[in-house]
This record gives sequence, structure tokens and C-alpha cells, in this order.
Amino acid sequence: MRQLELREEAILNAAHQLLGRLGYEEMTMDVVAAEVGIAKASLYKHFPSKEKLAARTMTRLFDRTIARLHELDPALRAGDKLRQMLDWVLRERLKGSIPHLPATNSALEQGLMTDQDYLAALLTLNAELSTLVEQAKAEGALAPELPTDYIVTAIYARSCDPTLEYMLRGNSYSPDEIVTHMVRAFFSGVQP
Repeated sequence: MRQLELREEAILNAAHQLLGRLGYEEMTMDVVAAEVGIAKASLYKHFPSKEKLAARTMTRLFDRTIARLHELDPALRAGDKLRQMLDWVLRERLKGSIPHLPATNSALEQGLMTDQDYLAALLTLNAELSTLVEQAKAEGALAPELPTDYIVTAIYARSCDPTLEYMLRGNSYSPDEIVTHMVRAFFSGVQP
């Protein structure tokens, strides 16, 4: 039993890294099996499809994100918590720890929207971020006229923003500077 759990953990770790490095379209079950060092048939015993593997990988990421949110200092204001979370996500992307999923892929979307664990983790994360956004609005840290769901979606979009990789390729800024600029531009805009 423990060996199966360890193998599944190795599969999920490999899929996580491959999704971060290659993206969903380029990651195949053959590539995952080779990365783990197991036969493709063994991989399918754990995950019957690439979509199920991606869903489980994303569920783990959401769980990790929620755990990180709970680790923040409770004394921090909501706006500061949101800033720290975006900063954390961007730094995780720099380490290759954030999977890249396509915006449109009907098989993947169907797999994600029918996976109960994925949906539960997504709804939990959305609820927690929405609560922080509402608190940040009340604190005056965010524009109260912007809909909460728009702000939460915009935070998700920034966590996948290709600006990070583009700026890294330019070699004009350090990773720390890029993350700092991206977080500031998101929360404060580009006005002086």
C-alpha cells in the first residue's frame, strides 16, 4: 500500500514539474511515465487519463495555495495578504512550480469540471480569496466599485501572466525586480 502511495506521489510530482516546464499540451503520458521511470501501463493504473492527472495536480496546487494563505500572519491587513499571495505565486512560477494549463481545451475542461476534488479545492480557494478581496475593499486597499469576482479572476490571470517569462528572457531585471514590479503594477497600477 505504501509503495503505491509513494509511486502516486512521484507521478504527481513529475506531472507538476512537467506541466510547469512543458505545459499541458506538450506533456504526454509517455513523458510522465519516462520521468518517473515506470511503464506507461503502470501510470494508467493510477490515473486513467491525462485529464485526471492534470486535475489531481491542480487540486494539489490549490491545496498548497490554501495552506500558504493560512500560513500568513493573521495580523496582516487583507490587501497585504493578497499582495503576499500574488508575490508567492509568481515566485513559485519562477521555480517552475505552477502548472500551465491551456485556456481552451474541451477534454481538459470536461475533466476538470467533473472532478469533485478539483471543484471543491477551487471553490474553497475562490471563497477565501473573495473574502480577502471584500475585506481589502472595506479597508480601502481595493476599488470598491470593481466586482469581487472580477478582482479574483484578475489575480488568477496575473498568476499565469506571460510577462514573467518575457521579462526574464530580456535579462534586464532580476527575478526579484520582475516580481516586485508585477505585484506593484497589479495592485497600484502604473500611474505615479
